[in-house]
Amino acid sequence: MLPSLTCPSPTATEPRSGGPRLLHENALRDDLNKRRQTPANYTPDAARRLLPPYRTAQPGARLRARAPPPARKWLERGSGGSRCALAPQGAGKPPMYGDYEAQRHWQEVTYNIPIKQWYFNTSDNNLQYWGLDYPPLTAYHSLLCAYVANLINPDWIALHTSRGYESQPHKLFMRATVFIADLLVYIPAVIMYCCYLKETSTKKKVSTALCVLLYPGLILIDHGHFQYNSVSLGFALWGVLFLSNNWDLLGSVAFCLAINYKQMELYHSLPFFCYLLGKCFKRGLTGKGLVLLIKIAVTVVAAFAMCWLPFCTEAEQILQVLRRLFPIDRGLFEDKVANVWCSLSVLIKIKNILSPQTQLKLSFAFTFLSLLPACIKLTLQPSLRGFKFALVSCALSFFLFSFQVHEKSVLLVSLPVCLIINEIPFMATWFLLVSTFSMLPLLLKDGLLLAYTGTTLAFLTVCTASFSIFEKTSAEDLQLKSFSLSIWGYIPWLKPFPKFVKNLFLISITLMGVLSLMSAMLNPPQRLPDLFPISVSVVSCLHFLFFLMYFNIVVLWDSRNSRNQKKTN
Repeated sequence: MLPSLTCPSPTATEPRSGGPRLLHENALRDDLNKRRQTPANYTPDAARRLLPPYRTAQPGARLRARAPPPARKWLERGSGGSRCALAPQGAGKPPMYGDYEAQRHWQEVTYNIPIKQWYFNTSDNNLQYWGLDYPPLTAYHSLLCAYVANLINPDWIALHTSRGYESQPHKLFMRATVFIADLLVYIPAVIMYCCYLKETSTKKKVSTALCVLLYPGLILIDHGHFQYNSVSLGFALWGVLFLSNNWDLLGSVAFCLAINYKQMELYHSLPFFCYLLGKCFKRGLTGKGLVLLIKIAVTVVAAFAMCWLPFCTEAEQILQVLRRLFPIDRGLFEDKVANVWCSLSVLIKIKNILSPQTQLKLSFAFTFLSLLPACIKLTLQPSLRGFKFALVSCALSFFLFSFQVHEKSVLLVSLPVCLIINEIPFMATWFLLVSTFSMLPLLLKDGLLLAYTGTTLAFLTVCTASFSIFEKTSAEDLQLKSFSLSIWGYIPWLKPFPKFVKNLFLISITLMGVLSLMSAMLNPPQRLPDLFPISVSVVSCLHFLFFLMYFNIVVLWDSRNSRNQKKTN
C-alpha cells in the first residue's frame, strides 16, 4: 500500500517520450488525492484502467503552447480528415470527448439505469455530462445498440467506468451502427422516393438518387462528426413518400417517428400540418374531409402515446423530458452558426442586451412571420409540389430565425432541397454546397478537411454531369417564369437574370473556396481569433437569406400548382 498518492512532477532529466504518460498518471493521482481515496491494491496499471484509454505520444513529440505554423496546421487537419472513419469528433479530448462519447454514454445510461431516471439528474446520471436531451425514440435506439454492445464487450457500456472509452473495436462497432441505420431507414427511403418520381425518366431517377446519397453534409456529420441524423431525416422522407402516394395515415406515423427521434424535425411540422389540413379542406369538413381529419388526429395521438408510454405515468416525468428537449437557458444560438442572430451578433451583442425570454419571443416572431406566407399558400392550395417547396422554405425560416439553432440544423433544410434537385438542379446544387460550407468551422475542428474537400468536389462533379446544371439557368428552369413575367415590366434590368445568376454562382463558389483555404491554412490575427469562423457564418447567412427569398418567390408565384389541381379535379 502506498503511503501517499502524490507524485512529483517529471524532472528535466526524464526521457522526453515518457513525459505525457507521467502527466497522465499525475492527473489520476491528483484526482484520487482530492477524493481522499487510497486503494490498497494501487498499481500504475490498475490506476490507468480507471481513466479512458490513453493515446501515447509519438517518440520525440513535444507539447506546444503556441499555435502550429500554417503548413503544419493544414497537414494535421488534412490527415485527420483522411481518418474520419476511425477518429470521431472529440476523440481523446477530455473532459467531454465529443459527440462520439455522447452517443456511447447514452447507451451506458439507458442500459444501466431505470427508464424513469433517464432524463433526471441522479448520482448515476449526471446530466451535465452528455445528459439525454433528445426524445424517447433516440433513447430506445441507444438502448437497442447497448444490448448489442453488451453482448460483444460489457466494458463498452459499464456504468461510470466506461466514461471516455475509446478502442478500435468499439469505434468499428459505433461506425457500424451508423451504417446500419442508413441501410435500414435513410437509403431505402431515398431509393423508394426516387423510384416513385412521376414524369421522370429512369436515368434521371438514378441521377437524383445518386446526388441525394452523395450529399456531403450528411456524410460528414453522421460519419465524421458522428451522429444519427439519417434516422430522423429518413423517417421524414418516408413521410413525404407516403403522402406522395396518398397514404396519409402512414405518412403521419412516419413523421411522428421523426419528431420523436429528434425534436428539430419540428422544422418540417408546419408543412406537414398545412398540407394535410388543406387536403381535408378540399374534401369538405362536413364529409370525407372531416373523416380524414379525425383519422389523422387519432393516428398522431396514438403514435405519440406509443413513444411516450413509459414516461406517461407521472406529469413530472413528461415535464422533465420536455425541459430536457427544449432548454431555454442555452441561449439564442450555439457556436458560429450561419443564421441571422449569430451574424447580427458581430455588430450587436443580442445575448448581452436582451434577456433570454425576450430573445425567445423575438425569434418566435421573426420565425412565424417568415414562414407564414408559404404555409397559407399551402393550406389554401395543397399540392405535392407546393408541399416540398414549403418544406424547404419553412425549414430555412426556422434555421435562420428560430431559438437555439446548431450548425448541424442546416441538414433539416438540405433534405427537402435534395427532394427537388431534379426540378431545380442548379439552385438545389448551389444550396447544398453552401449548406456544407456553412459547417466548415465544425468540420475543421473535427479534422475533416480532406473529407470535406473530397466529398464536396465529388458531389459537385456528379451533379454537373447528371443534370448539366450550368445549362439549367433560364427563368423557366429556375421556376421563375411567372414571377419574371409579372416583374419585368417594372424592373427591366432583371431580363438578363439567367446570366446574372450563373455569374453569381461562380463568385459564390470562388468565395467559399478562398475562405475554406484561409480557414485551413492561415492563423487568424490575435485580436480576432474567430475571424474565419465568423466570416464563414456571415457569408453563409447571406446566401441563406437569398435562398429564402428565392424559395418563397417560387412558392408564392407558382402557377403550376393551380394548373395541376384543375387537372386532378
